[in-house]
Amino acid sequence: MKPPFRADHVGSLLRPPELKEARESFKNRKISREKLKEIEDRHIRKAVAMQQAAGLQSITDGELRRAFWHVDFLTGFEGIAATQGQYALKFHGEGGAESETKSMMVVQSRVKRTRPVMVDAFRFLKSCTPRVPKLCIPAPTYLHMRGGRRVVNEKVYPDVEEFWSDITRAYREEIRDLAAAGCTYLQIDDVSFACLCDEGIRAQVKRDGEDPAKLPAKYASVISSLLKDKPDDMSVTMHTCRGNHASMWMAEGGYDAVAEAVFQTEVDGFFLEYDTARAGGFEPLRFVPRGKKVVLGLVSTKTPVLEKKEALKKRIDQAAKYVPLENLCLSPQCGFASSEVGNQLTEDDQKRKLELVAETAREIWG
Repeated sequence: MKPPFRADHVGSLLRPPELKEARESFKNRKISREKLKEIEDRHIRKAVAMQQAAGLQSITDGELRRAFWHVDFLTGFEGIAATQGQYALKFHGEGGAESETKSMMVVQSRVKRTRPVMVDAFRFLKSCTPRVPKLCIPAPTYLHMRGGRRVVNEKVYPDVEEFWSDITRAYREEIRDLAAAGCTYLQIDDVSFACLCDEGIRAQVKRDGEDPAKLPAKYASVISSLLKDKPDDMSVTMHTCRGNHASMWMAEGGYDAVAEAVFQTEVDGFFLEYDTARAGGFEPLRFVPRGKKVVLGLVSTKTPVLEKKEALKKRIDQAAKYVPLENLCLSPQCGFASSEVGNQLTEDDQKRKLELVAETAREIWG
């Protein structure tokens, strides 16, 4: 079976304490980059073994070399820098808990790929597993959504389409080299689509001078263009969620507002968050083109509570009213640690959740 698999996962894994301490020591210049890499390598091998034991066919490095799911990749291109934003995004948690993030990325000069960004990281992952190594990279669209035209320097790019052209070229070059390194399963992570389901975020997008009704189609076109030159044997999926930081979320609202545009993105499958009522119902799945796979994110990475198999099966049956069962798959709704902070559950909870996904998928699809 080509990816996505019946039992799949989004990618990131909790950072072990030793790795967190090592990253902090490296920041404070207490250990060398070589020592940090040695510790990263060791924990990636453990993460690979855990995923294989859980019964997964797609294996990631847990994003253990990254501080954030998106920043580490995008700032690997010349011209893009991380900074503090002009407005904050709020994350919401259980019991009224809230957190803010002001971190955002800006385009300061012409975007270029002057070196491979994650090719070496992929090569190492591939060397660790006989199964299908999967690399997850962010879409460039969230960079734009956080501030619109204001985050793309107008002196550098008087015409924003030149920015899209440059960043598309950079992605194609990276994907070309990933393919040459043996990557046959690539996941594009995009928060923009699910965020554009939230009325509050849509209002902010309007204040930034963008049209939230037009952005989904534009972003679908951009992501499709990144993949134009990919080889036929590379499967590509797209994942979207409503925010995932320290078990908190930043957006809510069903896929209705974006479904028609999103499902036109030229990928092989869609990882969709469906673990809570914040994602709405399955009705928008009626827009999924025939033959495309949908990976239902029904298992939550935000809570240690283990879902019941029968409840998962019931929800999969409900989704099958809109997408044939043979085109459905199961996964957690997001990664376990979109940033190195990680969600509020243990490594044992994480393993049990992945085992649940694999066991449930076997019982449904064989």
